[in-house]
Amino acid sequence: MTDSRGMVSSSVVKKRFLSVGSVTLSLEEQEAYRRRYAVENPGWRPASHVYRDRLAAYLTSNTRVLDLGCGRGGVMEELYPRAALPVGLDPDLVSLQEYRAPAIRRVCGRGGSLPYRDGAFDLVCCSWVLEHLLDPGPVFAEVVRVLGAGGHFVFLTPNRGHPLLMLNRLLRWTRGRLVDRLYGRDEVDTFPALYRANTPGQIEQLAQAVGLKRVSLRLIGDPTYLAFNDGLFRLACLLERVTPRQMRVHLVGEYVAVDRRPLK
Repeated sequence: MTDSRGMVSSSVVKKRFLSVGSVTLSLEEQEAYRRRYAVENPGWRPASHVYRDRLAAYLTSNTRVLDLGCGRGGVMEELYPRAALPVGLDPDLVSLQEYRAPAIRRVCGRGGSLPYRDGAFDLVCCSWVLEHLLDPGPVFAEVVRVLGAGGHFVFLTPNRGHPLLMLNRLLRWTRGRLVDRLYGRDEVDTFPALYRANTPGQIEQLAQAVGLKRVSLRLIGDPTYLAFNDGLFRLACLLERVTPRQMRVHLVGEYVAVDRRPLK
């Protein structure tokens, strides 16, 4: 699974680049273009910000939250003090050992077989995880099991219908340049992407099969992945305007687990 870079450690800031030929785009430059795009498009916010706010809305002093595929940290680095029981789970032991918020309880495990009792959590979250699942069905089922009726599942993932992801699959760059920049990760934290739970239709089918009811599923665009210079940024903004809603690059979902027990 992955290390979401929505939050960057204040003590260590790594400068990363996307390279295409001799052209590079640093993370800092991309964030500057995002701020510019937000000014020019009132109401637009990066998907990572929307995801953070949706998580924050569910966190209280009584909330038990599981960060599925927590990697080395992410948005929970900031939000975990709001929860009663924050837990991070990841199959990569090294990532857990290097986790940037050591106060969070960490467990080495996989999403398809969660080591927790039924109803152990009120909230399950994940960012940049669904795209890596070989078999997402059992993972969705386990999420529902550990949530119980009324629990919420919040996630952030790429939309496989976006042209960049189509190009990525076409060129088989599953561990390379476009993926590194698109998901905001260093190469060491980049895992093969399968995209088996990465369209609104796929997600809805998986959710309905296990008893998850949609609260919201937001499709959020972002033209900055092509912003290697000002001209390309402007071109990307124009393309963003004509890109169909269903092809926007990011998905932020909120689902609630419903009680599927048969009536007596």
